[in-house]
Amino acid sequence: MTDPVDPGTGVFVAGTGTGVGKTVVTAGLTGWLRSEGVAAHAIKPAQTGAPEDDDAGTVADVCDEPTASTCLRRLEPPLAPRVAASVTDESLSYDDIVAGCRSLAADETVTIVEGIGGVRVPLADGYEVLDLAADLGFPAIVVARSGLGTLNHTALTVAALENRGLSVAGIVLNEYEGETLAERTNPAELERMTATRVATVPPLEVDDGGAVVDGVRQNVPSSLLPVALE
Repeated sequence: MTDPVDPGTGVFVAGTGTGVGKTVVTAGLTGWLRSEGVAAHAIKPAQTGAPEDDDAGTVADVCDEPTASTCLRRLEPPLAPRVAASVTDESLSYDDIVAGCRSLAADETVTIVEGIGGVRVPLADGYEVLDLAADLGFPAIVVARSGLGTLNHTALTVAALENRGLSVAGIVLNEYEGETLAERTNPAELERMTATRVATVPPLEVDDGGAVVDGVRQNVPSSLLPVALE
């Protein structure tokens, strides 16, 4: 691989697994930055479960701008990208994915890369999502569930990223309502376990783009953004 992109120009939205809310956070961050006049662009390196699942399309809809996001590859089976490409006998190149991300990042002020599932998901050619995060070199935001069971998954994800030399800017506990004791105690416990700032985001409906952007802006500290806002 070539040298990483300047890590000050983007963020990698990593998840503890599938369905934890990476797309909501990616859309909210992208829309927030764009509303501040920052040329922010979201990238989905590979989308499986297509066309039913379309994370890049969701980001574009939330931002009300088709050019706000790009998906590099779409695969139909709802499986890990490497497995989806294998069962459909399609080619999927890790080098092409990295090159595509870097090419798009070179044209934008801020790039927000949304991961695929969790960080150990097989991506292509023996590489995992974690390898992509490391090769791009962006700081990471870890998105996780809010309730019981999230401590282990989240701490392991943070450790995996940091062990590859990546900075973890923060953790976002998604769909936080504080209704259970586990939810209410998880933020402080995760901060203790990982020495990483934890933010909580309430349930947000992606059909209301403005609410997604406002919900992320109101609950995620600006210190987690890859650029300073005036």
